[in-house]
Amino acid sequence: MTLVQMFAGCGVMFAVTYATKAVGLLFFKKPIKNKFVRSFLYYLPYSVLAVMVFPAIFFSTTYIWSGIAGAAVALLLAYFRRGLLVVSVASIVTVFLVEQIFLLLQ
Repeated sequence: MTLVQMFAGCGVMFAVTYATKAVGLLFFKKPIKNKFVRSFLYYLPYSVLAVMVFPAIFFSTTYIWSGIAGAAVALLLAYFRRGLLVVSVASIVTVFLVEQIFLLLQ
């Protein structure tokens, strides 16, 4: 997987999660008071990201260690409540750098 493909995937994930937020804004003109619906709309982008990324996170890289490093960075940044775009770009860069280190070591 090349860096361009990784950023393209990041862009698709951003578009999907942004679309889910936009649909909520378009269909609901009044403030949403239902706790379940508010919670659903809040956590939907994170669940979409997890479903799209997690199964392929370890097997789409050349070395499993770069996938593990990218996942660790993503989980750490998500724990500190960084934005979706920041988390995904930082993990992509981490995977790329670890892959380059492994290529240099060979």
